[in-house]
Amino acid sequence: MSREGRTALVTGAGRGIGRGIALRLAAAGCRVAVSDILTDAAEAVAAGIRSIGGTAVAVAADVRDWEAVRGMCASVHETLGGPEILVNNAGIIRRATLETVSLEDWDAVLAVNLTGCFYCCRAAVPYMKAARWGRIINVASIAARTGDILSAPGYASSKAGMIALTKTLARELAPWGITVNAIAPHAIETEMSAEWPPERRREVVASIPLGRMGTVEEVAEAVAFLASPLAGFITGSTLDINGGAWMA
Repeated sequence: MSREGRTALVTGAGRGIGRGIALRLAAAGCRVAVSDILTDAAEAVAAGIRSIGGTAVAVAADVRDWEAVRGMCASVHETLGGPEILVNNAGIIRRATLETVSLEDWDAVLAVNLTGCFYCCRAAVPYMKAARWGRIINVASIAARTGDILSAPGYASSKAGMIALTKTLARELAPWGITVNAIAPHAIETEMSAEWPPERRREVVASIPLGRMGTVEEVAEAVAFLASPLAGFITGSTLDINGGAWMA
């Protein structure tokens, strides 16, 4: 499943799922642009890739800022070429109910998770069109399928919007050989989930038919597949990575 010679841009890649995706794509032979709003985190991941013989650069950008995103993609193109692979992983969550969520938090979640995804696609697609080949993988969530039982209406709405955007762009960009897919993970072992109280972890695991949480590596493998030539006839799809917690 060679992706050698391709440049991958991964947002929100300073830790967790994004970091795992960046490392996996580097292992597959991609040049990797590690993007994160936290410059030090992005540089640490890029340095780790370079330390094992890969090619990587850190790029800091706030995905809420169109000009910053456009500049980031131009910088990646000048430094590494491409990008031909885009993984939209940057995301935030603000927990509150319909009546308690602040308007600022609602706007902030949609700005990062959905508008940021749109901006990154818009900025990267011209380079993919020039290559007549591209892969866009959007990191959504089981929340887009079920609604968010943990009281995060903005998060669930933004992730559902990502899936709708995925389908729309898949139709629009197909003539240029660009595929657009999403993944919808649930209950992944990350730095964030490591901070869950024990009772919450037990409840989550009990709701999963496979009886465990997923790993970053399992998510990264799914993304690596969708970015590969073997996934060339898959577009407009959402791959659920949830241990059976939600089934279509």
